[in-house]
Amino acid sequence: MNPADTGAALPTPRAPDTNPADTNSGSTGPANTDPANAGPPARVPELLDPALYINRELSLLEFNWRVLAQAKDVATPLLERLRFLTISTTNLDEFFEIRVSGLKQQIAYEVMQAGPDGLSPKETLLRISAETRQLVEEQYRTLNDVLLPELEKYDIRILKRAVWSARQQRWIKRYFDNEVLPVLTPVGLDPAHPFPRVLNKSLNFVVQLEGADAFGRESGVAVVQVPRSLPRLIRLPDGGAGRHDFAMLSSIVHSQVEQLFPGMTVISCHQFRVTRNSDLWVDEEEVDDLLYAIKGELSSRNYGDAVRLEVASDISDEIAQFLLEKFQLGAEDLYRVNGPVNLHRLVAIWEEIERPDLKYPALIPVVPRRLQQSVDVFDTIAKGEVVLHHPFESFAPVVELVRAASTDPNVLAIKQTLYRTGQDSPVVDALVQAARNGKEVTAVIELRARFDEAANINLATQLQEAGAKVVYGIVGHKAHAKMLLIVRREEGRLRRYVHLGTGNYHVKTARAYTDWSFMTADLVIGDDVHNLFMQLTGLGRVARLRKLVQAPFDMQRRLIELIDFEADEARAGRKGRIVVKMNSVSEPKVIQALYRASQAGVSIDMIVRGICCLRPGVPGVSENIRVRSVIGRFLEHSRVFSFHHAGEDLTYCASADWMQRNFFSRVETWFPIEDPVLAARVRHDGLAIYLTDEAQAWDLKSDGKYQRAKSSGEGKPRSAQEELLAHPLE
Repeated sequence: MNPADTGAALPTPRAPDTNPADTNSGSTGPANTDPANAGPPARVPELLDPALYINRELSLLEFNWRVLAQAKDVATPLLERLRFLTISTTNLDEFFEIRVSGLKQQIAYEVMQAGPDGLSPKETLLRISAETRQLVEEQYRTLNDVLLPELEKYDIRILKRAVWSARQQRWIKRYFDNEVLPVLTPVGLDPAHPFPRVLNKSLNFVVQLEGADAFGRESGVAVVQVPRSLPRLIRLPDGGAGRHDFAMLSSIVHSQVEQLFPGMTVISCHQFRVTRNSDLWVDEEEVDDLLYAIKGELSSRNYGDAVRLEVASDISDEIAQFLLEKFQLGAEDLYRVNGPVNLHRLVAIWEEIERPDLKYPALIPVVPRRLQQSVDVFDTIAKGEVVLHHPFESFAPVVELVRAASTDPNVLAIKQTLYRTGQDSPVVDALVQAARNGKEVTAVIELRARFDEAANINLATQLQEAGAKVVYGIVGHKAHAKMLLIVRREEGRLRRYVHLGTGNYHVKTARAYTDWSFMTADLVIGDDVHNLFMQLTGLGRVARLRKLVQAPFDMQRRLIELIDFEADEARAGRKGRIVVKMNSVSEPKVIQALYRASQAGVSIDMIVRGICCLRPGVPGVSENIRVRSVIGRFLEHSRVFSFHHAGEDLTYCASADWMQRNFFSRVETWFPIEDPVLAARVRHDGLAIYLTDEAQAWDLKSDGKYQRAKSSGEGKPRSAQEELLAHPLE
């Protein structure tokens, strides 16, 4: 049986009516032109033309430029601007750890196949090198020329060694002697002391020395590694009333480095940091236990192949070349920076300083009145489906649903997918309690959630010890779907309660990411989710789903069907309309379907936070497609899709972006919002309001660059996030 033939049953597309007399006043189809007045036909590019596709990696770097722009935006509170700067640097770290390292591996293994955009891995790396250098330069310019002077106006200072007072110097000397020196281990380089293994993204110093040591050695070079246990930003005492003075640990070590080499002369001391390949690789078909295999690989992440070297801007060419050779890197991998190499550590200022006037107002998520008045959450859901828009609405009702299930004597079983949960998760605590209370608890834990592998291994162990059944999904496919299934006995029969979401079961990110939660007792959806869990934990053919759509079997095909239906409607002179919101769009066949729909006259609006490989506004191809990105206080993470569908206004939420990995390498879900009132709200709050944003929106141009959305110029520019904060339930 072909798995594609067993997919979910979406509404059957209505055959387009091709009668020219049947028109729709709301049609967005192509205009009827007089051939006699038409000029020569414009050349329409082939849809496989590489010029129609934006490079995935360069698109991701464009996203980091938009994040950095938040650090320069005077409309953003000052300490939040500093936080956005640190976010842009951690994003860039991960970009090198995963994306750049992947390209370097392709080159090493002579995989030279170009992507849809036509760029080979080598060409992409060259473009990345040029772009990232500009980005890094702008990050440090923003810090030194913009943020630090602004912070100083509010008596928040990061003091350099040259301006330390005598009193501060004495305090720093004591701090170094008591807190830092005991844990430092300088390594003088010679045949008996080779260049040490350097941890990924750790702070280090290369020191040039003159003179002989106690054993008569004159190697001239030493390396000082700074343990991660030490804070990188230290608050200095006696700053005065309302003053906050800090020193970077790198400055403190530099000021006291002579103590590490008594009797010798320090010629130079420079900080450096190396970024390494951090993508884990496990041959899942060859291992007997995925948990132990991944656990064994985690330690290697700290010592993968080097991909980038960051050094102080004033380091000599000789020492820089020495380090490049030690890490087997080329000159193109060297980044000289005018400031601390570990710039992301400045987020400690945002964490330490309590200045409400320099931060976003406190977030107070609301709980819908219907849930506030609920005595029995199951009864409330049974009487009507619930939709929650996080973080504007609280994630607490989702946690309460799991907690209620863990203690309810009528609940027999709980099944849940767990991708990222965070530490000290109340959801996990509720599952542990449920297992201890004798419930049948099944957790599908994705051990391969990048950078959360160790946490998820601990989570799996914790649940297993409590008596829960733990499985790790499907070999070769990450379990990325967000599903909770509760089986409850009511009046002598079993009833299923379901939660589906666009985001993870993670309480902290539910306050920082925009996502949708959907709670229902719908019989068909309950049956679909049951079948999905059976598929994840057992063996058997692809389940036939009636309302949900599932990757990797039929999601891409069903999506293209819906896009093509809108195109057929537009060709018939009727309204074709698509509005979608997600994190990334890169899958070529879906992009081609969108191009065809645009050519047919379908009006398409796309709100894409990060990667977008589609070029909007290309004449003859995508002039009916508009793409915007919204970057604000909250990370836009939700996936919402709306299709006019001949007036049916189909509305879906999903766990999946429109990327190859989501369609073919992950287990994902896509679920309908069928209640007309709830669907209308999802379309308004999840889509329409973002199309009116003037404050935090960026419009993608056909050249792959983004421009700030134009303001109407009437009053304060509209901000979707601010309006949703002010009126989350409207």
